Amino acid sequence: MNAEQVIMMSAEQYAEKASDIFVLSDSFLRIKELIDDESSTIDDISDVILLDPALTATVLKLANSSFFNYPGKIDTISKAVLVLGITEVYNLVIAYFTKEAFKAIDAGADYLDLFWLKSVDCALLIKFLGTHLHVANAERLFILGLLHNLGELIVKQVTPELIAKCEVNDLAELPWQKQQSILGFTYGECTAELMKLWQLPYSLFSPIRHQDQPEWYHYNVETQLLHIAKRIMHKNVVVKQTNYTDIIEADLMEELGLDNRVFTAAADFCDLERLGMLSILNPSAAMVF
Repeated sequence: MNAEQVIMMSAEQYAEKASDIFVLSDSFLRIKELIDDESSTIDDISDVILLDPALTATVLKLANSSFFNYPGKIDTISKAVLVLGITEVYNLVIAYFTKEAFKAIDAGADYLDLFWLKSVDCALLIKFLGTHLHVANAERLFILGLLHNLGELIVKQVTPELIAKCEVNDLAELPWQKQQSILGFTYGECTAELMKLWQLPYSLFSPIRHQDQPEWYHYNVETQLLHIAKRIMHKNVVVKQTNYTDIIEADLMEELGLDNRVFTAAADFCDLERLGMLSILNPSAAMVF
């Protein structure tokens, strides 16, 4: 496929191609059915999760991690659902099966390790910001950060020759601006299209779709916080020499009551929690970083 043909492809077309490669398992679909069914019980959901030992281990590790900071021991899936809530356990299930689905990608280990490092960082940052602002159940924001950039992996799989063209290593242009100019859409928009095809909740793919919009005031606080978290991550990982205020809008910071002090605290929290989270979600990246 040549560059001219690639440019004509939309985010929807990329997602459609990817949906044939990156497939959520039957176990996920069954869990989703149960969660969507109001007559389902905690035991119904727990029993299906327990059929997958690796999923069970991952959910329990995440539930007992310092990320949730639950004072007691969560030693069963039913207790995890009871303590964390169905929505939060569902988010953990989505995180696990998404990571599993993308194991099919044709990409090197170093590339994937860096990708998941940045994704985990964004997830931790948005969770910290949500907690700081007393957003209800701020832990649920983690899934937005973790999955916010799956579109990059879609482009990597479908047209790997365009990934390098979309890379940004300085402030001359921001990544999402470069993606728009090269592809005609952002990785976030492509992510949202795949999540829509996967029939994931609108509350997940809507903030991801709109995370790069400059008109932040049109969107809810989840979208605004993702907008900020990914910029903090970009500053800390890619353009370390710059200031937060160079890439985060001053009026958005004022609107939410955020400043450099909060961003620095968020980065410190990320540094503290990163290895623990990577060791659960992507152990190879934890060993590298």
